[in-house]
Formats: sequence, structure tokens, C-alpha cells
Amino acid sequence: MLDTFTKRTPPGAALYEAAGLRWLADVPDGAPVVQVVEATEREVVLERLRAAAPTRASAADFGRRLAATHDAGAPAFGAPPTGWQGAGWIGAEPMTLEPSPRWGRFYADQRCLPYARRAYDRGGLDRDALAVVDKACTRIAAGLYDDDAPPARIHGDLWSGNVFVTAAGYVLIDPAAHGGHRLTDLAMLALFGAPFLDDVYDGYASGSDRLPREWRRLVGLHQLHPLLVHAALFGGGYGAQAAAVTRRLL
Repeated sequence: MLDTFTKRTPPGAALYEAAGLRWLADVPDGAPVVQVVEATEREVVLERLRAAAPTRASAADFGRRLAATHDAGAPAFGAPPTGWQGAGWIGAEPMTLEPSPRWGRFYADQRCLPYARRAYDRGGLDRDALAVVDKACTRIAAGLYDDDAPPARIHGDLWSGNVFVTAAGYVLIDPAAHGGHRLTDLAMLALFGAPFLDDVYDGYASGSDRLPREWRRLVGLHQLHPLLVHAALFGGGYGAQAAAVTRRLL
């Protein structure tokens, strides 16, 4: 009998999480994903995972498999998981899912500006920092950082706590899944640190040829959204960190 646990969420978020997990799991040889047993409006029942120590080999294997998940693609930037309609969530924060043909416009309008304004309204971002983010988003929306990479099937909240290491390898949990840029997941792994991160990146590079040239210089750009989400939720130093990242883009 499968050992499970039940997670409670804001209304609707459990169903979105379950849809995202199933969408991410629907990739041959993709990154392993925790099994969904059932989901309701407020609860999702998941397979219980058993923790193990990470290794360089398991990190590299995860990177290769994550590349396969990304390469499975999405219909558009901002596209929701298959079968899902309406908004999603990142943590406890609502997140729009409106398909867009251009990454820059999507990222500025749906991922950065809404959370910058929430952070400002809640005291997590000061007026000067908000102005800097607004200025950077004008450039992002204009396509300055767009490339020819197609929309990727991304986890969307891939900090190290949402990668559960088991004896069988790394397993994805707790996504904010949507169509996005592959660097968003890779940058999120770096934001709060992940074990054997260089091995993850090496494995990823071996599994996909779609990484932009000099992609590491774009990591800060792709960390802006999660930093703004954290500034909106927690305040503290996250607003200042988001502002510092943004100033380096200008």
C-alpha cells in the first residue's frame, strides 16, 4: 500500500498543484515527479518520499532529466498545465497564467511588475526600488532579453526545497508549473543554493542544446521574479536584493 501524506493549500491551489505535477510527470525520461494520489479544492494527497543524501551522480542525472522536461515544451509563455484554466499560485501568492507569444512581455507583465507592486504596497520594496524595477521591466517587455528558444515546460518554483532527494534520485515537488523560459528554473536553483549545483548544470548541458550562449550572465534576470515574490511575502532584505539585481540589468 502506498504511503501518503496530505497537504492543505489555499482554495484552488491544491488542484493547480496536482495539475502541474501531472503535466511535469508526463515526459518520457524527464525529471522524476512526486506521485499525486488525489486532489480536492483545499487538499492534495501525495506519495510520501524518503530522504537520502545527494550525490554528484544523482545531481547530474537530475540535470539531464530536467532538460528533457523543459524540452517537452508548452504552447506559449504563461501557458498553464494541460487541462488547467484560470490563475495559478506560487506558494500562497496568486499567479496569472495568460499565454503570451513573447517571453519578455510575459515576464515583465505577469511575473515581475505584479509582485513588485504588491511588495511596495506591503512595505517590502521602497519607492526608489519600485522605480528601478519599473524601468527594467520596460526594457524586458521591449524584448531586450528575448531569444529564439521556444517556451519550456518549467517547474516555476524550483528552489532547492522543492527538489526532494531520495535514494532513487532527485524528485520534483510543489511546483508553480507553466510555460516559461528554461533559465527561470536553473536560476531559481542557484538563488538559495542546491547541492552539487555545478553537476546539475553539467548534466543539463549534456541533455539539451537549447541553453543560450553566456546564459550564466542572465541568472540575475531570472531570479528577479522569485526575489519579488519573497519581498511581497516576507519583506526583510528581499526587496533590497531584488533592487540590487535589477540595477545590474540597467
